[in-house]
Amino acid sequence: MSRFIFSRIILSMSEIVKTEAVVLSKINYGDSSSIASFFTKEFGKLSAMVKGGRNPKSKISMIIDPLNHLELVLYKKDSRDIQLISNAALISHFGKIKEDFERLKYSYAIIELVKKLTAENEVHLKLFRGIIRILDLINSSNDKPEVLFSRFFVFFLGQIGYDLQLNACASCGKTNLEGMQLSYNFEIGILCENCKRNFIESYKIPMELFNYLICLKSNKMDGASKETIEKAILFLEKYLRYHVQDFQGITSFKY
Repeated sequence: MSRFIFSRIILSMSEIVKTEAVVLSKINYGDSSSIASFFTKEFGKLSAMVKGGRNPKSKISMIIDPLNHLELVLYKKDSRDIQLISNAALISHFGKIKEDFERLKYSYAIIELVKKLTAENEVHLKLFRGIIRILDLINSSNDKPEVLFSRFFVFFLGQIGYDLQLNACASCGKTNLEGMQLSYNFEIGILCENCKRNFIESYKIPMELFNYLICLKSNKMDGASKETIEKAILFLEKYLRYHVQDFQGITSFKY
C-alpha cells in the first residue's frame, strides 16, 4: 500500500474540527515534519503533527510558534495520540512580548506551567480564556510582567485544584490576621502567630507578602516591592512542588 493511499485512509477515518489554540511548544519530527503541543479551546491540551512543517516555505509552519494564538483545523481522532493539522490561521502573535526579554521570560513560564501541569484532552474553557487574557495583558499593558505572571500563577493553581487558603487561619479560623507574624503550612493553609507553633513544617509569610498574595488572589494590583514579588513567585513554586512531586520548578527562569 502506498504512503499516499495510507494517508487518505487515515484522514477518512478522522473528524475535521476547528478550534482556537495557544502553541505551547514545537519539536522537529522525522526529516520534514514537526509536532506541536497546543492548549485548545474545545479539546484542552493536545499534540498535532505539521506535515512538511520544516519546509521554510510552509505558511502553516511559520505561524505555529510557541505563544501564538491560532485558529486550527485538525483531522482529529480520539483514539490517536497525535492529531494531524489541516490548516491554521494566526489570531495573534503577541509582537511586543517577543521584542522584550522580561515579557518573553514570564510568558514562556505561563505556557510551561500549562504544558507540564494540565492533562491531555481535558477541556478547560476558563483556563483557556485566562491564558489568552494574561498574554494579551503582558503584550499590551504597562503592568510589570512579573506581577501579571504572579496573578496568573495564583489563578492557575486554583484551576488545577491547588487553591491557596488565605482567608482565615487554617487551624483556629481567625480572620483578622493583620499585623501578625504568619506562616503557611502547604497542607492546610495560612496560620496565625499562635497556631503556627503547633506545626513543624511551615513557610514564614511576612505581612507584605501576605497582603500581596491577597491582592493577587482577588485580581487586584498592588505596589509591592521587587523583593516581595520575587518572594511570592518563589513561594508559589515551593507550594506547587509540595503538591506535585514531579514538578521541579519553572525552567524558563533558568535560561
